[in-house]
Amino acid sequence: MPVDWIWGLVGGLMIGTAAAVFLLGTGRIMGASGIVGGLIDGSGTDKSTTIAFLVGLVGMPALLTLGGWQVSTNATPVPWLLIAGGLCVGIGTRFANGCTSGHGVCGMSRLSVRGFAATIAYIGAGAVTVTFLRVGMGL
Repeated sequence: MPVDWIWGLVGGLMIGTAAAVFLLGTGRIMGASGIVGGLIDGSGTDKSTTIAFLVGLVGMPALLTLGGWQVSTNATPVPWLLIAGGLCVGIGTRFANGCTSGHGVCGMSRLSVRGFAATIAYIGAGAVTVTFLRVGMGL
């Protein structure tokens, strides 16, 4: 099995475990966009849990980097494309009432029809976008 696949499996297991612990500990779904959005717009119910989640989300990669781990994101070096992509993801999570962790990880694991529909929609939109940018625009 390729090493990239093993790391993907390990990362997926960690995300799934974190989602289960978050649900069991707080009774809430671990949707990152909802958690961040709740902190920004003030609709979050438990500020300490939200802040702890965000510290872990940002802090763990920072600790790994300080520990000598190198992570290749394969992100484009084109700044306007990164900004446009970030804005599209942010707007899309608001329209979909959730993000990949909320719908894809937590929704599908709970056999939520809405989770499956949203996951199919964002994976499909991503495939169309990548195809358009690579083939249509040569990026």
